[in-house]
Amino acid sequence: MKRMKRMKAPFAAKRFVDEYFPHCQAALLAGSVIRGEDTSTSDLDIVIFDSRIEIAYRETHIENGWPIEVFVHSLTSYKTYFRSDAERARPSLPRMVAEGIVLKDSGVLSIIKNEAVGLLKEGPAPWSEQTLMTKRYMLTDALGDLIGTQNEAEALFIANTLAEAIHEFVLRTNGQWIGASKWIVRALKQYDEDFADRFVTAFQSFYKTGNREGIITITDEVLAPFGGRLFEGYSMGK
Repeated sequence: MKRMKRMKAPFAAKRFVDEYFPHCQAALLAGSVIRGEDTSTSDLDIVIFDSRIEIAYRETHIENGWPIEVFVHSLTSYKTYFRSDAERARPSLPRMVAEGIVLKDSGVLSIIKNEAVGLLKEGPAPWSEQTLMTKRYMLTDALGDLIGTQNEAEALFIANTLAEAIHEFVLRTNGQWIGASKWIVRALKQYDEDFADRFVTAFQSFYKTGNREGIITITDEVLAPFGGRLFEGYSMGK
């Protein structure tokens, strides 16, 4: 079965908005297609602002040859999501709004975009001392598991845990937003391209050859400015 030929992304997105949300106050096209990073499986991320809705929601469609994810907000509900994203340090919606290209605007987008840009520039709130200690302990514990295990299957998933934890630790301790999935590497590259390359190399080496030294080295590197590995004396909830 042949795949439907795709319409160019901005035209497909505009047609979608006109058909499904003709009365909305504003709409944006965001995601990989506007950054020139789209692939054959990329979708269209569309953010809608509609004063008539009461509860924000998200849904998926396939239109004009494109899978589409649409994020629908009222003119106030987005603020709750901005706050939630800031608290988890993953600014998904603010990034989409800040980067998004305008598909429709009745005059409300400049304020919303300015809020998104301001939030992104501000960065996430710094960790408390207790949180920092807990994250050091968790990294130390996972690293110990990787060093000690002789089970190759277990080591694969310990390494996965370490990859996400290392990326979180180095970014949060430097006041940066974190990512998930493909955004782990993207977030690291935005902060420090050299570190991101060494991070990827360490994990590639492990997954290809089983060599754990690169992961051990990079874990110790990110922990060193904060006192190194932490096990003895760690306490929580006492």
